[in-house]
Amino acid sequence: MKRFPPGSIAIAQGSRVLFSDFADGGVMWTGEGDRESRHIVEFKEPFRLPPAVHVGITMWDTDHQTNARADLTAENITETGFHLVFKTWANTRVARIRADWMAIGQVPDEDDWEIE
Repeated sequence: MKRFPPGSIAIAQGSRVLFSDFADGGVMWTGEGDRESRHIVEFKEPFRLPPAVHVGITMWDTDHQTNARADLTAENITETGFHLVFKTWANTRVARIRADWMAIGQVPDEDDWEIE
């Protein structure tokens, strides 16, 4: 469980099409074996500490003749952003993926002051 001290809590969210490999013969559609698509997400405003980030697949289009294998994660989470990472493997053919994300965490408050 992630606990937040008293102060301002914020939620940031977004949606991103990670790739449309069927359109241009990309590796997720034509390749085999371990494959990865990595995207940097930057928050519009920084959090005070790295937030809790939740990711989910909101649209995916796969070949019906192969098994659908997917791993979607948030990696390298910082106060300013994270990496949105989709992985597949074996003979899975993925035409396209859209992922949504939500970050929840403490943000600086206008009443905060720092002593240097």
